[in-house]
Amino acid sequence: MKKVVVVGLGYVGLPIAVAFSRCYEVFGFDTNQKKIEDYKNGIDITGEVGNDILKKTNIKFSFDEKIIKSADYIIITVPTPVNINNEPDLNCIIAASQAVGRNLHYGVIVIYESTVYPGATEEVCVPILEEVSGLTFNKDFFVGYSPERINPGDKVHTFQSINKIVSGSTIETRKKIARLYQKCISGKIIQVSSLKVAEAAKVMENTQRDINIAFMNEISKIFRVMNINTNEVLQAAKTKWNFLDFHPGLVGGHCIGIDPYYLSYKVQELGYNPELILTSRKINNSMSEYVVYNIIDNLQKMGKEIMSSKILIKGLTFKENVTDIRNSRSIDIAKELIRKGAEVYLEDYNVNNNELEESQGLSLSFFVPKVDVVVFACKHKRYYNLEIIDLNDLFLNSNIKIIFDLYSIFNKEKLKKEGFIVWNL
Repeated sequence: MKKVVVVGLGYVGLPIAVAFSRCYEVFGFDTNQKKIEDYKNGIDITGEVGNDILKKTNIKFSFDEKIIKSADYIIITVPTPVNINNEPDLNCIIAASQAVGRNLHYGVIVIYESTVYPGATEEVCVPILEEVSGLTFNKDFFVGYSPERINPGDKVHTFQSINKIVSGSTIETRKKIARLYQKCISGKIIQVSSLKVAEAAKVMENTQRDINIAFMNEISKIFRVMNINTNEVLQAAKTKWNFLDFHPGLVGGHCIGIDPYYLSYKVQELGYNPELILTSRKINNSMSEYVVYNIIDNLQKMGKEIMSSKILIKGLTFKENVTDIRNSRSIDIAKELIRKGAEVYLEDYNVNNNELEESQGLSLSFFVPKVDVVVFACKHKRYYNLEIIDLNDLFLNSNIKIIFDLYSIFNKEKLKKEGFIVWNL
C-alpha cells in the first residue's frame, strides 16, 4: 500500500489526510504539538472533518518530521499568507520544504497544494528540496502541484467530490499523481501541462471572485447614493440566464483576500501593472471602514455619539459557519469601533476565545448588556432562527434599534414595521 505523508494539518491538510486515509496508509505531520495531540484525541479543531470521523481514522499523527521518511508521496498543505505590505509570505512553505528535504529519499513525489504565484514551486521550493536533500530534481525525486480547492464550511463541495487539477514535473509524474488522487475522489481529474498552469489556475479562480465581489461592493455604494435597494436589484438582475450571482460583502480569510496579491506581486516583478486586480483589492479592503462610517452616521441621526454607544457584533469568523478568524473583516470592524471609543461586545459561538485573545488581542463577551447597535457581520445559520422578540431583547432603548444586517439575513421591511432601523450592504 502506498504511503502518503500530509505536511500541514489545518483546514486544507486535515480533510485531505482523512480522505487519503481511506485508500492509503497516511501519516499526518504538523509542527504544532497541541494540534497533533488534539487530533490524536479525536478533536477536530478545524470543524471540517468532525470529531466522530477523526476518532475513527487510522492516520498516524506526529509532530516529529522523521515520519516524512516513510513517504512514497508527500503532500504539502501549509498556509501561504501575505505580509504587512501585502507581499507573499513564503516562510511556511519554505520551512515545510526544508523539513521535507531533510527527510527526502530516492523516488519520492512531492506534491504542493499551498497557493503560490505561478512559478514559485520551481523557483523557490525545488531548489530548497535539492539543496537540503542533496538529491537531483527529476532524477532522484519529482514534484507535482495540485491546487487546493477546500471551501471551509461547505459540506457539499468537499475534497472527495470536487474536480481536481493536477500537474507534474514530468509527464509520468503527472500521470502518477492523477492516479493517486483519482482513487480517493469522485470528481474529475484535470491534468494540465505544467506546474505553472496549475499554479496560475488557482490564483485566477480566487482573483476572479475577488473582482466580482468588488464590483458588487461598489454597486452597493452606488445604489445607496441613488436610494435604490441593492438586494432588490440583485433579485431582479439574476433572472437573466447569464447573470453572475455575486453579492456585496466582507472579503477576508486566507484565499480570496490573499491570492490576488500573489498574482499581482509576480506580474509586477515582470513589469506589468494589474490595475483591475489591485483596484478590486482596494475596494474590498475598504468595506470594513465603510460599514463603520455608516454605523456612526446612523447613530448620529438618532442623536447618539459613537463614544457613548454600545455595539454588539455577532459573527467574527471570516465567513459563515466556520471557526477560522484569519483576516476577518468583522474583526477589523470591531477594532475600528473600539478605536473610535465605542463600547463593543463580541459574540460568535464558532470562535475559540483563547485563539481570539492570542491572535487579535480581543475577547468574546460572556455577558452582553442591552445595546444601541447590533451588527450581523456573518450569516451563520443560527442567526436565521432569530425572531422579532429575540432581536427586540438585544436593545437598550426601544427608540434606538439599529441593525446592521450586512448579508440581508432578515426581512428588512418586516423589521422596519417593528421600529428597527435596518442597514444592508
